[in-house]
Amino acid sequence: MKQELDLDAVIRQRIRGLRLARGWSLDALAARCYLSPSTLSRIETGHRRIALDQLVPIARALDTTIDHLLEAIDDEDVVIRPEPQHRAGITTWVMSRESTVRGVTVAKMRYTPEHPSSPHHQRVHPGREWFTVLSGTMRLYLGDREMLVETGDAAEFSTMVPHSLGAEGGPAEILTIFDQDGERAHMPTPGPHEAPPAEGERSVSAPEG
Repeated sequence: MKQELDLDAVIRQRIRGLRLARGWSLDALAARCYLSPSTLSRIETGHRRIALDQLVPIARALDTTIDHLLEAIDDEDVVIRPEPQHRAGITTWVMSRESTVRGVTVAKMRYTPEHPSSPHHQRVHPGREWFTVLSGTMRLYLGDREMLVETGDAAEFSTMVPHSLGAEGGPAEILTIFDQDGERAHMPTPGPHEAPPAEGERSVSAPEG
């Protein structure tokens, strides 16, 4: 019973916290979820029990889901201790869990010059990719463009554009975010050999000349 009460309190805190994070008053959120401000106030303060038919429009108005509002509190696995995964010239540490919101994967990746990167190694796959350089310099080939991304800089692009990424002048580390398509294309699989291209991914050679 205590766990149920604790979760109920957390749901109320989440509703209030998301509302305040958006800079909305009670009136503003109430208008978006078609509840009266007084009803919403009683929900947030615990003076009214939260009904499912109220929780659905509240979650929708806050651009979240009921599952995220009802997610149980679990303090056992707060700290993530990633194991390095190796393939040719790249070491990857996955920094997020499988249940990450919106299906994105956060990873730290260390590139060395042994990893092949050139216009001839460009690939395409569905999705988008974002990374920031933690140390060193990365060379990014994006279609017919070539650019250096220095420490502290970031890059974001559609992975439907042919692309290739590698270290420039020495080892470099990045923090990157993949959506689900990008994760399938870039995350290494266990084993001593480099994984083959993911389903839906193909290599693209640069035009000759």
